[in-house]
Amino acid sequence: MNPQELKAILSSGLLSFPVTDFDQQGNFHRAGYIKRLEWLAPYGATALFAAGGTGEFFSLTPQEYPEIIKTAVDTCAGQVPILAGVGGPTRVAIQMAQEAERLGAKGLLLLPHYLTEASQEGVAKHVEEVCKSVDIGVVVYNRNVCRLTAPLLEQLAERCPNLIGYKDGLGDIELMVSIRRRLGDRLSYLGGLPTAEVYAAAYKALGVPVYSSAVFNFIPKTAMDFYNAISRDDHETIGKLIDDFFLPYLDIRNRCKGYAVSIVKAGAKIAGFDAGPVRAPLTDLSRDEYEALAALMAKQGAQ
Repeated sequence: MNPQELKAILSSGLLSFPVTDFDQQGNFHRAGYIKRLEWLAPYGATALFAAGGTGEFFSLTPQEYPEIIKTAVDTCAGQVPILAGVGGPTRVAIQMAQEAERLGAKGLLLLPHYLTEASQEGVAKHVEEVCKSVDIGVVVYNRNVCRLTAPLLEQLAERCPNLIGYKDGLGDIELMVSIRRRLGDRLSYLGGLPTAEVYAAAYKALGVPVYSSAVFNFIPKTAMDFYNAISRDDHETIGKLIDDFFLPYLDIRNRCKGYAVSIVKAGAKIAGFDAGPVRAPLTDLSRDEYEALAALMAKQGAQ
C-alpha cells in the first residue's frame, strides 16, 4: 500500500487503537492479542493502530515491540490495515519505523518524542528524519511536546511526500483551523483527543470528520453507531449517547491521571476480552470504578 492509498483510507471512517494484552505477570500475551484483533476487525474500523497510546506504547520493550506489530499485521491481513506506533528519541523512532515497515505495517503513527523540550525546528527535524527513513505513510501526532505550527507542517509536507496525515491531540481550535486551511487536502486529518467522541461533532465542523475511538475496544457496536450518527448529523442519537454513556464515562476516566488507558483495559475485561493489568506507572481502576463502568456498558446492550 503506497502512502497515497493509505491517505485515502484514513480520510473517512472510524479508527481505533487496540489495547495490548498482558498476562498476569505483565508479559505480552500473544494469544489474547490475536483473539482481541479477531473480535474487533470485522466491526468496520477503517484502520487499527498497533502499539499506540492506548496500546501502552510508552511501556513496551524493544524486544516485544516487533512481536506485537507482526501479530497485528498477520492477524488482520486482508481485513483491516495496521499502522504501527513509533516514537521516543529520533534514532529509536527510526529503528522502530523501519522494523514496522519490514514486518508489513501499512503506515506509522509518529508519537511525541517525550520528556525533553525542543524548538519547533528541532521537532520538525525529528519528524523529517523519521519520514525519510521509510517508504510507507506517516501520520504525525501533535500532542504534548510535539506541537507543530501550520507553516512548519506545510514545509514538512513539501519535503516528505510520505507524510500523509495529521492527528490532533491538543484541542487548540485556532491551531487546528490554521493547519486545516493552510494545508487543505494535502493531508488526512484525524481527531485524537482522549475520548474523541465528545469532540467529534465539533471537529467535523472544522473539516476533521475522522477520529480514533478508544471505546471501540469494548463497545465496538456502540462506537460504530456513534460514528455513523456523526456522519449523518443525527444529533438526537449523538446527544443521547453522550448523555447516557460518554459523560458518565468521563466522570470515571477523569478521577485519576492515566485512566484514559486504564478504563479501556477495564472495559475490555468486562466485555469478556481481558487484556490483563496496565503496566506501571499506570494504575488500574478501583473495584467501585470497575463496577460503575460495567453498569454503564450493560446499558448499551449486546455488542
